[in-house]
Amino acid sequence: MRDLGAGFGYLIKGQRWVGRHGRWFGFGLLPGLVTLVLYAAALVGLGYGADNLVTWATPFADDWSSPWLGLLRNTLTVLVFALGLFLAVITFTAVTLLVGQPFYESLSEQVDRTEGGEVPESGLPLWRELWISARDSVRILVRVGLYSVLLFALGFIPVVGQTVVPVIGFCVTGYFLAEELTAVALQRRGMVLKDRLVLLRGRRMLTLGFGVPLGLAFLVPFVAVFLMPGAVAGATLLARDLVASDEDGDEDATPAPYTLDKG
Repeated sequence: MRDLGAGFGYLIKGQRWVGRHGRWFGFGLLPGLVTLVLYAAALVGLGYGADNLVTWATPFADDWSSPWLGLLRNTLTVLVFALGLFLAVITFTAVTLLVGQPFYESLSEQVDRTEGGEVPESGLPLWRELWISARDSVRILVRVGLYSVLLFALGFIPVVGQTVVPVIGFCVTGYFLAEELTAVALQRRGMVLKDRLVLLRGRRMLTLGFGVPLGLAFLVPFVAVFLMPGAVAGATLLARDLVASDEDGDEDATPAPYTLDKG
């Protein structure tokens, strides 16, 4: 529980950081606004077309009598839209980070700069950074896709599918959101995807404490856009302490909290 609370604390600290640096908050909003428009259009299209998709996919039920036909297709329509929403929450961060790579790199560097110590730079050209981010995002999305299919299937289990499965889904969402966000700072520190996943798995509860509340907040329309700058800032603070703890070889210690500057 201590690590869960500490993880949530980094999310709050990130929002406080951008609140104290208003120019960077506005700077970090731009990629999210662009991505939000694209995702809103996609979800509206899914909302209008989900029932047609389900009807096309279940021709075997055309001759079923009422109420079984309606019950089956209405349930599947809800599940299809829920799956689309789940994927939207997961992929929103990846796509926004890809679109806003130069923005969030600059924001993350500024957080490092204001917090003191080394300010790592990748030294790579922009096209190379974009390629690495896109490649890693695809790898993460493949993992997420596998979890999504599994959770979608488990959703048909009575009781468990309506209670346990959604909780697991939010944990999966939170974990991979945290990975995508900390990747901005960790990639600048030369950490490849495999090393980043090992680092986060070593502090799983801390990672979930940061990512799960963010995933829940992202379900509220427009909230994701306004939380993204602070989420990147908080993830940078989290990454700094995770790397410091890992270098000290003390995986059981909770990273020391940051004292944010007043500037």
